[in-house]
Amino acid sequence: MDKARRTILLVDDNATNLTMGKEILKENYKVYPIPSAEIMFDLIENVTPDMILLDIEMPEMDGYEAIKKLKANPALAEIPVIFLTSKIDEGSELEGLSLGAIDYVAKPFSAPLLLKRIENHLFTELQKKQLKEFNNNLEEMVNLKTAQVLNLQNAVLSTVADLVEFRDDVTGGHIARTQRYLKILLDEILAGDIYADERANWEMNYLLPSAQLHDVGKIAISDLILNKPGKLTPEEFEIMKTHVVIGVKAIRKIEQNAEEHSFLRHARLIAGGHHEKWDGSGYPAGLRGRDIPLEGRLMAIADVYDALVSTRPYKRPMSIDEARAIIEAGSGAHFDPILTDVFSKTADKFAEVVKDSII
Repeated sequence: MDKARRTILLVDDNATNLTMGKEILKENYKVYPIPSAEIMFDLIENVTPDMILLDIEMPEMDGYEAIKKLKANPALAEIPVIFLTSKIDEGSELEGLSLGAIDYVAKPFSAPLLLKRIENHLFTELQKKQLKEFNNNLEEMVNLKTAQVLNLQNAVLSTVADLVEFRDDVTGGHIARTQRYLKILLDEILAGDIYADERANWEMNYLLPSAQLHDVGKIAISDLILNKPGKLTPEEFEIMKTHVVIGVKAIRKIEQNAEEHSFLRHARLIAGGHHEKWDGSGYPAGLRGRDIPLEGRLMAIADVYDALVSTRPYKRPMSIDEARAIIEAGSGAHFDPILTDVFSKTADKFAEVVKDSII
């Protein structure tokens, strides 16, 4: 520890005490003898001390008042204070320590013992600062590693999403657009504190990226069905519907071979729930109402809206007004009524996504 760099404020209304204290400390520290607490606060505006040696019995502002003022100021609260005083009763010492002083030294004192106490306390404070810096650096390292993992995860997700869309020629851009629609809905329910109980354990950093896997099961669907240039037959549609179960199974398999993670849970619930309907007529499980995970209920709106405004071999793209009317008409049947109201409030933002895209 480089004591020559340490600055100590010695605050006492007795000139003799100031002179004697400075003589004891000046060989090891940069010392500012100060005759009152008021002057101390004026000086602190320009000089940041490593320690304050503070008398208690002073006129105008005593030591107790001074330390209270120090501790109330976040910029000064961490400065270590030692009371150096002739008040030697147990009650005074207890009060001083209770107010935040790190030590309480009675006058008259032994110069070598005072120097040793100051040295020990400054060393402890240095260690605390170093530990704090280490913790801050460690936190930065953890945040950096977390960001790297998230970037890697998003890169893998984007690649998988691209693979799904590469096979499914008729729904190009669907994954990216539904992710944008989902974010619009999420922003609105967060702002309105809607379904707070169902969102209690959500991790938003993982929810939106995981939505890219909502159609991952389509990888296993035959190209003859996936890219059929026309409307599917009932039998073909039954096969197409299996992409939900296939996707959920694939995600569960990853979960079995990896640590439990919110990203995988969100992905599974979105993949498994986005074709369920509020009235129970959806698939694959025929879930009803709030038995459908909230992630799935949200994605249902985003998914259907995009299908309505998109070109398909078997239909023309609907206008944004037509699509909006169909979503709103599905309230309480296909879609969660509360979320349908959320959609209605944000329909203009949905329309902006459509205008930004070539569908």
